[in-house]
Amino acid sequence: MTAGQPLRADPAHPQRARRSSPPAALDAGVVPSYPPPESDGDESWVWSQIKAEARRDAEAEPALASFLYATVLSHPSLDRSLAFHLANKLCSSTLLSTLLYDLFVASLAAHPSVRAAAAADLLAARSRDPACAGFAHCLLNYKGFLAVQAHRVAHVLWAQSRRALALALQSRVAEVFAVDIHPAAAIGKGVLLDHATGVVIGETAVVGDNVSILHHVTLGGTGKAVGDRHPKIGDGVLIGAGATILGNVRIGAGAKVGAGSVVLIDVPPRSTAVGNPARLIGGKRGEDVMPGESMDHTSFIQQWSDYII
Repeated sequence: MTAGQPLRADPAHPQRARRSSPPAALDAGVVPSYPPPESDGDESWVWSQIKAEARRDAEAEPALASFLYATVLSHPSLDRSLAFHLANKLCSSTLLSTLLYDLFVASLAAHPSVRAAAAADLLAARSRDPACAGFAHCLLNYKGFLAVQAHRVAHVLWAQSRRALALALQSRVAEVFAVDIHPAAAIGKGVLLDHATGVVIGETAVVGDNVSILHHVTLGGTGKAVGDRHPKIGDGVLIGAGATILGNVRIGAGAKVGAGSVVLIDVPPRSTAVGNPARLIGGKRGEDVMPGESMDHTSFIQQWSDYII
């Protein structure tokens, strides 16, 4: 194999991708609910949806048949498909796709929590983003999703003290996806990086479960200080486009940070912070509100008495 050459699927005719028809619900464009109670798990349920969508798309668009067969339909599981796709996306002339594929496969096989988080991220994108055309679309085309999955592997490497390789992987993710997440940063499951371009997450940052972050968000430090110096984002938080959160501050569960805000202090749970510098404008502390899941960016405007257009 030539250096940097992408991996290829097993030699088989791409027309195999056309043999079965997808479920009617996929053609109807209805957003599926979470896996039904009889399902044996999110991962297998999501994988079955991805394969059905890939078959449908290969039938509808023959130009994509070979691609869909190579990336999805030739693989036995979600983790194998994801490893293959990430390896081809992130390889270079000196970082071979075969090496990356083996690395991703080994990490995903050894860490079931990483596989479960990938399935949760796919469910998050499909349920929260109205532009998401399907699970296969997210798996193949959403760079925010792919950047987070590559980060999870880099995080595993960092924990194993394989830090040179973890940092090299971080660098490739930043080059290819324009998303820069330090390998030491801890990211929960059910995370959506919507659009994702320009997202920066620092070394000691922590992002909880079911968090949604839009493009050009920075979770950074405040200078040259070392140690625990980056934000801690609670579960269910929504961070709007272009927001900057600096320092070892806490954004409480269910809080919301408005687009373009600059946050330098703690934000209480279920509160809203807007502006530069950000100020609190209240919240819905008495309700079980998780804006990271609802994607509600504008309800706070009703409480902002001096809001002017």
